[in-house]
Amino acid sequence: MSVEELQARVGETFGPTAWRTVDQDMVDTFATLSGDRQWIHTDVERAARESPFGTTIAHGNLTLSMIDGFRDELVGLDGFELGVNLGYDRVRFPSPVPVGARVRAVLELAAVSDRGDGWWQVVQRFTVEVEGGTRPACVADSVIRVRPRTDA
Repeated sequence: MSVEELQARVGETFGPTAWRTVDQDMVDTFATLSGDRQWIHTDVERAARESPFGTTIAHGNLTLSMIDGFRDELVGLDGFELGVNLGYDRVRFPSPVPVGARVRAVLELAAVSDRGDGWWQVVQRFTVEVEGGTRPACVADSVIRVRPRTDA
């Protein structure tokens, strides 16, 4: 998608993505990488006994980290030389993601602006849904910078 196409589609919603299952191996790997090994994420037996959710749950930041893959599925960066992640605004985790649940995302293209230095800033509002849930698992504004291709 070109910069012009992005600008024309501000306010448009893309998605949903395909469902993705969050399994215990994903959660355990994320726990190791992040250092967050809280039992509510990693101790299946204890979570079944003591957790208000009856099972282990994904880290909120694991759910947030899935946004890059969701973006690639929904809009990609094919029309750009490269893109970099600037950060996230207004990140919230309204409901947990139980291990074994399936999640998907929708993306609203919120803003596209010229930085004046060859880079464009793009704000994409993500809502990550849990199958069968009534509230989203994650809502976040992803802020990226993209540099259009000059060879096209």
